[in-house]
Amino acid sequence: MVSDGIDRLGFLIHDVQRLLRKRFEMRASGLGLSSAQWRLMVRVAKEEGISQARLAELLEIEPISVSRLVDRMEEGGWIERRSDAADRRVRMIFPTQKASAAYAEVKSLAGEVYEESLVGVSPEDRRVLIRALDAIAQNLTDGDTSSQKSTEGAAA
Repeated sequence: MVSDGIDRLGFLIHDVQRLLRKRFEMRASGLGLSSAQWRLMVRVAKEEGISQARLAELLEIEPISVSRLVDRMEEGGWIERRSDAADRRVRMIFPTQKASAAYAEVKSLAGEVYEESLVGVSPEDRRVLIRALDAIAQNLTDGDTSSQKSTEGAAA
């Protein structure tokens, strides 16, 4: 059977993600946060005022784990909790100035890691890669009707 490599797609995506994370963690280790804390901080920086429940969803971890993570980060001065004005039971998470400064450094480190990973990949191939990954992500987004699209396309 002749393969165009598609059978390796999942493994390649997983391996690239793992290697990117490993390289980033190595470079960011001196900044004093764990990988889970970085992920949480980036989400909070991008979505100031996000609820703990939404953080748990986005980070794909249990709410109690997010609560413990938030506790540690609040103690470290990285984030602050505030009650939601509309529902006092809901805790909203905001970055502190310390987190905002670290986020800028993280973005810079991430850019360096991305550049290292893309050495030898032409600008056009980079654009194609991003478009293809965007399409894959869109196709796999919850509620997608791609099976209907392919059936409709075949009928046309």
